[in-house]
Amino acid sequence: MYNFVNLISAWAIPVIIVFIPLYAAYRKVPVYESFVDGAKDGFDTAIRIIPHLVGMMVAISVFRASGAMDLFIGWLKPLCEEIGVPSEIIPLAFLRPITGAGSLAFTTDLISQFGPDSMVGRIASTIQGSTDTTLYVITVYFGAIGIRKAGYALKVGLISDAVGFVASIVVCYLVFM
Repeated sequence: MYNFVNLISAWAIPVIIVFIPLYAAYRKVPVYESFVDGAKDGFDTAIRIIPHLVGMMVAISVFRASGAMDLFIGWLKPLCEEIGVPSEIIPLAFLRPITGAGSLAFTTDLISQFGPDSMVGRIASTIQGSTDTTLYVITVYFGAIGIRKAGYALKVGLISDAVGFVASIVVCYLVFM
């Protein structure tokens, strides 16, 4: 079974890359022109979202440099240790909704420090796969299409991140303990 999954993994992307242009040509879609138009639209979108990304990166830097994140983590550590949650994963709860690269780097550090088979490594990996970079997604997607009122989407996204965080901990304890 493992070899079969590896075989599918190795061939899936090349088959898709060959299949899509062939199917488009069969349907008489101008493949190259469509690609160029899409790339041009993507470039325009990238230009439009740069101010939103810069604003988000400044806000993240201020949040971390001001010590606010460390203050929140300090408040939550005793509570987490009381209920048996490793306090090392608390920063991930703040980083994951904000930045994918930052949370991945933090998860990598946790796995390097504690090991991939440790409870901390397993919980961090599960959180990484069960939550999303909500603020980044809202900034990029809503900024790209000009949506200004993102309050409900932000609330729902952050609530789902919190649920994913708690569910990751619960599932890891149920599966690995």
